[in-house]
Amino acid sequence: MKTESWSRRHFLRSISTATVATTVAGRIAVPHLVKAAPATAGTLRFGVQVVPQHTTYADILQTWREVDELGFDTAFLFDHFIPILSDPNGPCFEGWTLLAAVAAQTKRVKVGLLVTGNTYRNPALVAKMAATVDHVSNGRAILGIGAAWFATEHTAYGIPFYTPSERAKRLKEAITVIKLLFSQQKSTFDGKFYQLKDAPCEPKPVQKHLPLLIGGVGPKLIQPLAARHADIWHFFPSNEDPREAKRMCERFDQLCQKVKRDPATVEKSLSLRPPQLAGSSKEVISRVTALADVGVRHFIISLSPPFDRALLQRFAKEVMPAVRKT
Repeated sequence: MKTESWSRRHFLRSISTATVATTVAGRIAVPHLVKAAPATAGTLRFGVQVVPQHTTYADILQTWREVDELGFDTAFLFDHFIPILSDPNGPCFEGWTLLAAVAAQTKRVKVGLLVTGNTYRNPALVAKMAATVDHVSNGRAILGIGAAWFATEHTAYGIPFYTPSERAKRLKEAITVIKLLFSQQKSTFDGKFYQLKDAPCEPKPVQKHLPLLIGGVGPKLIQPLAARHADIWHFFPSNEDPREAKRMCERFDQLCQKVKRDPATVEKSLSLRPPQLAGSSKEVISRVTALADVGVRHFIISLSPPFDRALLQRFAKEVMPAVRKT
């Protein structure tokens, strides 16, 4: 299918894949209210998305623990039910249950999905799940969400796929629903796609403002939606070209200004795929710095199995400190 092929190419540019599961032992401390730090123009963050397909739970968990210990700022999984862009018959872990499990066994890294497919669940359910993970992690959750793109997955599970425009419009309503549930004692909403009637959402997230990451580059609906609502906008320039990244960042800043938001309060993030991570540390530093110079503030390594832990260690010890200094 032509539409699906387009989405797949852009998915690879926009996110890396990951999922983690684990059991929890022992007592969990009662969470306290945490105020999320706002994104600022001068702050750089680094994360890892661990692909949860064609691998084992034990390997995913070990990799996540290393990400946490190495000082990365964020760790992500993905939201798919079957492997993508590979053998669809292999193992693939469900994202939100896995995220809750791993979040309980990490200490400092911010955690989320890159990104939740809005078509897969009612947004009220997503709000409850995100609030729960925020409690499990004691205020370290990021709610990543997008319009969804993988047609094959929808067909396999009987999930309506809709047109790109309708998926984007559903995402817009979903974000309204989620924000209402996070902020109101009881929420009522009568939308075209979603409805609430005196709906509670307790407990609320630990964070006073749970960060919202919106992934996607649709110029008519997705980018304006991110400009209005996102704390983090995840995008994907062609081949991670700094010139294209600069053009996209400038256009997004204009959208933010149009809705009277300071562009510096929306963190721009993108995924680093194998071509950007190849070569010497000096070469990687040069590529990442070029993207940082045009406005990218959050770099997320896309790590597929078999997980290259030597790459993670080199990036954390040699690349991250050097780029932060520039």
